[in-house]
Amino acid sequence: MRFELPDEFQAVVFCHCATCKKLSGGVGTANGRVRTETIRLLAGDDLVRTYQPDEGTAKTFCSVCGSNLFGGGWPDSEFTSVRLSAIETPFDQRPDAHLYVRSVAPWETLPDDGLERFEVGRT
Repeated sequence: MRFELPDEFQAVVFCHCATCKKLSGGVGTANGRVRTETIRLLAGDDLVRTYQPDEGTAKTFCSVCGSNLFGGGWPDSEFTSVRLSAIETPFDQRPDAHLYVRSVAPWETLPDDGLERFEVGRT
């Protein structure tokens, strides 16, 4: 699976919602927000699968390796959350917020990183 993105994300955040925790197997996901129309699949588009949970937006992954690729309702939404772990090319943009901190489990510790925190998504 290969895809191409614009040169810069509109925003980069950490998401701690319950669904992202389940998908990541950890404390959540790190995501870069782009307009959906700017994502170009270059290879392996037949391997892409999307899961629509009962609550929240669709999550997209590779059916061969299981890599978590996109969130935020791709390909039908205006904006998509690209999982930073799915990007192989280095980039310098850093996260600026923690979303859905209301879902942080008692065993989790958010880092004291100075980033803005939101109980739910950013409005």
